Amino acid sequence: MSMSQSALEAALREGFPDAQIEVTDLAGDGDHYKARIVSPTFKGLTRVRQHQLVYQALKGRVGGELHALALETGAP
Repeated sequence: MSMSQSALEAALREGFPDAQIEVTDLAGDGDHYKARIVSPTFKGLTRVRQHQLVYQALKGRVGGELHALALETGAP
């Protein structure tokens, strides 16, 4: 079972309502995505911590219904 692009975007927007979010389907298969998230939440945090917050927002879906996710995160 895979996660749709709209479901991924919705989960990210729920976790980061103040963010600019751009999701790209990398392979056209609904299984490999790239997400660019720019949020004030990330200000002063390391990239590893930023990515941990994204994984938390996705509530364990990465590696399950969301096979692969490339992340690009940062503060505005």
